[in-house]
Order: sequence, then structure tokens, then C-alpha cells
Amino acid sequence: MEQKKTESDVTYWHPAFYADIQIELQEDADNLEFESEHQLGTNPMEIDVLIIKKENDRPVKKNIGKIFRKYNIMEYKSPDDSLSVDDFYKVYGYACFYKTDVPHTDSIPIQEITITFIAEKYPRKLIRHLQQVKKYTIQKTEAGIYQVFGDFIPIQIIITKKLSRKKNLWLKSLTNKLCEHENAKTLMADYIHHSQNKLYRSVLETIIRANPQTFKEVNDMGDIFMEIVQEKFDKKLKEAVDQEVEKATKNLLENVQKSITDQVTDSVTKEVTESVTKEVTESVTKEVTEKTKLMERISLIQKKCKKRKPLSIIADELETDPDELCMVYNIVFENTEKSVEELYELAAGAVSLRQA
Repeated sequence: MEQKKTESDVTYWHPAFYADIQIELQEDADNLEFESEHQLGTNPMEIDVLIIKKENDRPVKKNIGKIFRKYNIMEYKSPDDSLSVDDFYKVYGYACFYKTDVPHTDSIPIQEITITFIAEKYPRKLIRHLQQVKKYTIQKTEAGIYQVFGDFIPIQIIITKKLSRKKNLWLKSLTNKLCEHENAKTLMADYIHHSQNKLYRSVLETIIRANPQTFKEVNDMGDIFMEIVQEKFDKKLKEAVDQEVEKATKNLLENVQKSITDQVTDSVTKEVTESVTKEVTESVTKEVTEKTKLMERISLIQKKCKKRKPLSIIADELETDPDELCMVYNIVFENTEKSVEELYELAAGAVSLRQA
């Protein structure tokens, strides 16, 4: 029985796929416009990803985009979902509706639309239906890419688990079944070269969250994990500062006499905002910095514990006193199956109890 797509599937996998497809097609990014969840009309219908070529006569270099024309519709199925016969007709209908959802007749020519289906599992029932009922011909053009012939709309089906790791590393890795440590290492090595790119961070974070056990034993995982965590902390810091500044400013202004002129009010607002911003920034920054340092220490100790190093050796390598590391070391040593975040929660709780 076909597994129904849940809301969590949509929010969990689709944003990562939207980032991933931009990574895959980055060679042609200057010629492509990407739209996520393109709405069709006023009804609750939406295309997963719509890609529009700016220069229609310029071919796309990437293997998954070789069939692209002007308007390219993509349907993505999350790893635990399957591509069904009804999915085919639904998206085909979307393509027809997209063609007609325009202010001027035939302003989107049907011959300028393509459809791409992306799934992890090979859709045997759908392929059989297309061949036997629709009388289409299915041709494998290269690893994981199957072109459908017999319709005036170019159609392709991409099976991510069959894609070439060399050509389509990130799209192939967008799964919750990443079992090989070598794949994880290759991903992280490539990520290091693009660590400042938010698209890569978004996809890697999703892959790590979906495959925690695979990444757990990979060397240097802690450093990359800390980079992603740091980005979240920076965002949290800014949000906390903004909220506290807004709250403090609002409370003060409510107490200002109505008779005060606008000029004075503006002056007070500016002064309070600057003062509160400085105070809150210092407080929250201290909290975030302490958390980051503790998580980094936990990550280092965790890797050293996996190499069966005793506390005395770890303390010597980290150039600190064994007594200072003892509490964290014991937590890591006794909870070998937990993640860095879970170990942090245990360590932070122990610190709070000690200070109470």
C-alpha cells in the first residue's frame, strides 16, 4: 500500500531538496530561476519545484537537466515515499494547468514544458503502467536517469539511490539510508570546500539528522557539526537580542508622558535601544559562548574516548587538569551512544546541580 505523505515529510525533506537541486544545477545557476512550491491558481495545488530557464537556447550542462526547456516542473518524493501511477497523472495535470494559468492564450507553449520525477525507490508499477497502458518507451540514459519517450512533453524519472556518486553526490545522499561511512566522508570533504554556502549547510544538516548513526563514527565529524551548531547559535543570539530590545523599549515608551514631544521620544528610544542592545548582547553572547565551548569540549572528549584514551591522556592532550575534565569525561564515557547535543544537555544539567 502506498505510504501517504505526511506534513512532517514535507517540512523535513522538501526544503533540503530545494537547496539540493540548486547545488546540483549550480553550473547553470545564472541561467535558471528556482521557485519552491509554486502555487497553481487559487486552489491548494502546488508544484514542488519550478525551474525557469532565462536563456532558452542555452543547454543545461548537468546530467539531470539535459532535457530542460523553458519551464521545468519537478516532483520530489521523500525517501520513505513512493512514486505512484496517480502521482504521474497529478503532476502531468499540474503541467497542463500551469500551461493554462496565464493571462494570455498560449503564452506558455506546451512544447516548452518538461516534467521531472525524483524518487529514491524505482517505481516498478508506474514504469509498467507507462509501458503497457500509455505505450511509452523508457530508456536509461545514464545511472539513475530514465527518459520517457512517447509524449509531446519531455519526461524523465530520476532514481536517487542509483545516481552516480561522482556526478550527483548531494542528490544521491539526500536519504535516511546513508549506510556507508565512505559516503559520509566524501560528503563532508565536499562540504568543507563550500562551508560558507547556506545551501550546502541546509542539505548536510538534513542528511546528518536523518543518518545520525552513520555520521557518528566518522572522523572530523565534530568540527563540521560545531560549524552548523555555531550558525544556529548566532541566529539564536540575534533573535534573543532583538526580542529583548523590543520588549525593553516598548515598556519604557509606555511609561513616557504623553506630553513629551516626538523629538524627545525619538531621542529616548534611540538611547534606550542602544543601551539595552549592548546589555542583552553581552549577556546572551556569554551564554552562547559558554555553550559552544562546552559542546566543543564534549565533541573532542567523545572522539578521544572512542580511541580508548584514559582521562589522564585526554587531559594532557587538551592541556588542562584532569579534575576539570572529570565530570564531562564520565558523562561521555557512560553514554557512548548519545549525540553531542544529548551529552551537552546532561553536562549542562550536572553543572547546574553543582552550582545550586
